[in-house]
Amino acid sequence: MKYKSILLIDDDDDDKEIFLAALEQLNKPINCTAFNNANDALVTLEARAKLPDIIFLDLNMPVMNGQQFLRELKKREALRNIPVIVVSTTSNADTILSTKALGANGFITKPSKFNELINVLASILI
Repeated sequence: MKYKSILLIDDDDDDKEIFLAALEQLNKPINCTAFNNANDALVTLEARAKLPDIIFLDLNMPVMNGQQFLRELKKREALRNIPVIVVSTTSNADTILSTKALGANGFITKPSKFNELINVLASILI
């Protein structure tokens, strides 16, 4: 298994619950820590001795949005190599290209069906 430790950053509680429920359906030993706020996640990452294997990041958040978070993450030597998958409701090609240009390793448009989310997560995590 590629990833055992995930950091999820999403300000929408419902989306976080759905993401975590989909993770559970994978039946794999994956530890997921979730944050409502990208700024808090960045501060915590800087203070951590053990970093997550991968970050799933929402784009549209208050305080610090996903693109701002990506810029800040990639500036930090100790954090810049953590893979980041953007998960957003948008499927706008310019947004996808700009997040990849900022260093995102992938982009997922939030699936409308729960089973689709499970399949997408399985394709990335397993």
